[in-house]
Amino acid sequence: MEWVFEGGRRCLDLVNTMRDRHTGGRELLVDADALAEWLRHGGFAVDVEEHQVSTVRALREAIDRLTRAVSDRCPPSAADVALVNTTSAAIPAPSLHLADDGSLTLVSGERTLDSVLAVFAVDAIELVTASPVVRVCAAADCGIRFLDASPKRNRQWCSMARCGNRAKARAHYARRKLSGESPRGGAGTR
Repeated sequence: MEWVFEGGRRCLDLVNTMRDRHTGGRELLVDADALAEWLRHGGFAVDVEEHQVSTVRALREAIDRLTRAVSDRCPPSAADVALVNTTSAAIPAPSLHLADDGSLTLVSGERTLDSVLAVFAVDAIELVTASPVVRVCAAADCGIRFLDASPKRNRQWCSMARCGNRAKARAHYARRKLSGESPRGGAGTR
């Protein structure tokens, strides 16, 4: 699978497991194995059962609608807010462990798929309450959602390495072709 973590937030990386939304969508979380692989690449190693994939997809779509609504300054769906809130409630509370030598360590609690989904839900809550600008990559063949944290809030591509350089190269090639120059430099033949 082509896993991409270009969203700028964990919850947007989850949203980006549905690709090509501009052309109807291409599901990357096709089964429990794909979901477990994506979670491992994102730093969450948990067991996943097949029936849980639809739960993850539902949360993903709720987060997508919620973040886009807030970015577009539209009222979000009450159902999406409720799903994100309900999911966030499963976040394991951190606790301290006092070792025999008197040192303290942070214990994050049991790792289950529910607790991992709570991390994504809490991230979505933090994102939408911070007046985000969530954009869709301007590349015609991409569609990845990303947090625009640029100073002027005018970022166009999910990443320069992924889509920005390709778009700039295509535009440069098109300009040179229109002007009659060889795309590789120098005068073209007419």
